[in-house]
Amino acid sequence: MGCWTQEKSGTWIFPTVILCIYGFFYMMKPSEPFLIPYLTAPDKNLTIDEVTNQIFPVWTYSYLALLFPVFLITDYARYKPIIILQGVSFIITWLLLLFAHGVVAMQVVEFFYGMVTATEVAYYAYIYSVVSTEHYQKATRYCRSITLAAATVAAVLGQLLVSLAHVSYFHLNAITLASLSLAFACSFFLPTPQKSMFFHKDASPEHLHGTVKSPESSTSGPNEPSGCQGDGAPAPPDTRPTPEQPADQAQPQNQALRVLVQLCWDLRDCYGSRKLLYWSLWWALATAGFNQVVNYIQVLWDFRAPSHSSAVYNGAVEAIATLLSSVASLTVGYVKVNWDLFGELALGVFSAMDAGCLFLMHFTANIWAGYASYLVFKACYMLLITIATFQIAVNLSMERYALMFGFNNFLALVIQTILTVVVVDLKGLGLDIVIQFLIYGSYFAVIAGIFLLRSICMLVAIKCK
Repeated sequence: MGCWTQEKSGTWIFPTVILCIYGFFYMMKPSEPFLIPYLTAPDKNLTIDEVTNQIFPVWTYSYLALLFPVFLITDYARYKPIIILQGVSFIITWLLLLFAHGVVAMQVVEFFYGMVTATEVAYYAYIYSVVSTEHYQKATRYCRSITLAAATVAAVLGQLLVSLAHVSYFHLNAITLASLSLAFACSFFLPTPQKSMFFHKDASPEHLHGTVKSPESSTSGPNEPSGCQGDGAPAPPDTRPTPEQPADQAQPQNQALRVLVQLCWDLRDCYGSRKLLYWSLWWALATAGFNQVVNYIQVLWDFRAPSHSSAVYNGAVEAIATLLSSVASLTVGYVKVNWDLFGELALGVFSAMDAGCLFLMHFTANIWAGYASYLVFKACYMLLITIATFQIAVNLSMERYALMFGFNNFLALVIQTILTVVVVDLKGLGLDIVIQFLIYGSYFAVIAGIFLLRSICMLVAIKCK
């Protein structure tokens, strides 16, 4: 038994398999594409306006409030307890969704779902603390592939159960709860990591030196430490503990302060690179708009084709959108483009396509045109976010990539919260769903304009040289 335990904890295969199983069951939610039809059905008897203007905004606010403290606690607690907390939050969310009624109860549902999404960082960060560096790429590919496959299978299963077997939305949510309960059970089998990215770091050189790669450092040997490319800015002093003073020996309050100071230095260092700054700017702006659209797209579909009187194909659309997004993301790896030169042009062009899709969703009353627009919108975003992720990742170490990834998403959430307060919430404008999509289309048009203008200026400057 001791040998088996040692074998489990000593290889990358066991934690990767368990994490993949967990990821499959937690993404296996066949009821998710049918949330709006379920909430507006006679069982819950909520109106579109209540769902849009009073219930859904609670998720955005709770997610924003929880994200930063959960990020720090996740690293300090070494991931596994937070993954378990995510499982608990999932179960509470779907129990309330099944058996609670009324606007207030559904607002509580949204709060716990905010906890679910805030703790999602633990799932993606866990693997980097239990897997050695040479297996990062392989383990990440498996984990992301399994969640993508689960989302597709769940959407197809949900559509088949609704369209062919005429399963009720209530029972569809019961199936989701069973899947999430299996995910929760799997989380207990995950081995507890012995290190984390910030609070429990190794004292190895790769964790103790600057990690933003410059063009010069990328040509150096694989074992040479890379410097920071802050566009000529001097690197900040290294405040990490030295091998003679390991982090584990620091006092808890001093350790927390040290981590916060180091995060500030790292963020200043990373965003000092213009290249990373502009890719991150698009990431934050576009992700905010994308999340807002995904959150409210079912509301628009239900407005165009009310679920109580029309056939609902939300599951099929989500499944196709996921597959198209996967194809778009995979295509990036096979296209040879000088992204330093044409990257911002691509950001502008595809953001303009996203804006066009959103304008079409606003102006057309045809549900099939709305479905098609959503497919193109999601595929374009996934294509660009894959490029942005790659461009940022190749210039950063894993530690700083995780930090920048988290901070970009935090900025996106702040922008999304502003959009929610101004456009959606009754305390703001409280616009109806059709006008909201006109606003979102205009928002992406502004993003497209910013990056098209920058790319044109850059290309003209290069030509003049």
